[in-house]
Amino acid sequence: MWILEDMTRRVKKFDIFDVKPAQVVAMFFALIIAKLIPDIMDVSIWWFVAVLVICAIKPFYVFWFKQ
Repeated sequence: MWILEDMTRRVKKFDIFDVKPAQVVAMFFALIIAKLIPDIMDVSIWWFVAVLVICAIKPFYVFWFKQ
């Protein structure tokens, strides 16, 4: 578990000016993947919805319910 603790310590150093560019990088990385593998866009929209819900569960819980 030491790697998770190390990564957590490093991420806590970030401020808003570090997080937003990282989000933009992730968005452009996703666009590059979509351009390189055009068949991925033929996947049913419900797969994207399912992945979105799965990825949103923990942040939603932490934001609204964790004390």
